[in-house]
Parts: sequence; structure tokens; C-alpha cells
Amino acid sequence: MIGLGPEEWTAIELSLRVALVATVCSLPFGVAVAWLLARREFPGKALLDAAVHLPLILPPVVTGYLLLLLFGRQGVLGAFLAERLGLVFAFRWTGAALACAVMGFPLLVRAIRLSLDAVDEKLEQAAGTLGAAPVFVFATVTLPLILPGIFAGMVLSFARAFGEFGATITFVSNIPGETQTLPTAIYSFIQTPGGDAQAIRLTVISIAIAFVALIGSELLARRLAGRLGA
Repeated sequence: MIGLGPEEWTAIELSLRVALVATVCSLPFGVAVAWLLARREFPGKALLDAAVHLPLILPPVVTGYLLLLLFGRQGVLGAFLAERLGLVFAFRWTGAALACAVMGFPLLVRAIRLSLDAVDEKLEQAAGTLGAAPVFVFATVTLPLILPGIFAGMVLSFARAFGEFGATITFVSNIPGETQTLPTAIYSFIQTPGGDAQAIRLTVISIAIAFVALIGSELLARRLAGRLGA
């Protein structure tokens, strides 16, 4: 796009990378948690459900601070991961992806769970009575039926990750070229004298990307639903 500077391009590229990594990495966990909540009864189910949806209620700054306490260099998990695996989250783009994954996870789980609730369990039971293993039943019966919900959840999670600000800036700060995503870049330009033009350009770009993602997901979900209906 004409007129965009290197810093703006970097923020756009980093936002797309962070949102994509956050969505893809959280997908297996989202499917597993949604299946547990929809198909199993166990002690602590209400607690798990509340914990999953907690980021929707907590202020994003609180979520970011909790991540900093847990995954910071001196945090319980952060120190272990850095020492044993060399994996550092605090003030890195990987930390931004982690924060975005946490913020988008409730939306991902909810969409998939709603799809699971809409699936007739008799279909799964029928496959089980024919001798199919639970994993095979899920892969061949359940998964195809909930694909529209999975894609809907992925888009919601991606959109939430793409627009995340509070948890990201609290956990990984706003470092140009490393952790400065599109929202934090817009914030920086707003605070900079003469940065209004850059802020407006990035705002328009973020709106355009969001529209493309939402429209594309809707078309894909309808196509999948049509095939499954057929």
C-alpha cells in the first residue's frame, strides 16, 4: 500500500503472524476442551468452564499481568521454560501470540461447543455400536459435522487476537519490530505528534483485514454446511 513506512509494514506483518500462530496453536486445545465440556460430566466441570471464559470477563490488563507473573523470566513457568527449553515469552513476539491465544480461546471453545451440542449423539452412538473406536468415531462422524463451528471459532479467535491490545502491551510491552502489533502501533502513533495520518492508515487497514476475514469465513462456513447437508 502506497505511503506505508517500514514500521507500519512490520506492525501489520507481526499482527498477522501473531494472530495466525495464536489461532493455530490453540485450536487442538480448543477442540479438546469443547469436547470435554459438551460430552463429559466430571468433578470440576463448572470450574473448568469458568476458567475458560474468565478472559472474557477480566480486564485484559489483568490477564496480561497474570501472564507476566506466570510466564515472565522470573515467573514459575517462565523460568522453567527458559532454563530447560530456552523458550522465552516475556517481551517477545511469542509472548504476544500467547496473550492473544489466551484472549481468543473462550470464543474458540464456545463456537466449537455450540457445534458439538447441535450434533445428534445418536449418530456417534450408532458408530460406536458398530465397533468403531472413540477416536475413529470422532474423526469420521463428529469432526466433519462440526467443521463449520470450528472455522467460525477460528475466525472469532483470529479476529480477537488480531485486535488484542491490553493483555499484549502489559505482557510484552510495545517494542517496535518485536512486539509492536497493529493495535499498539496505532496507539503509539496517536501519542506521537504528527502521527495521525499513520494511525488512520493502520486503522483502515485493520478494518479491511477484519472484513475480509469475516466475509471469507462466512462463505467458507456456508460452503461446508452445504456439503455436509448434501
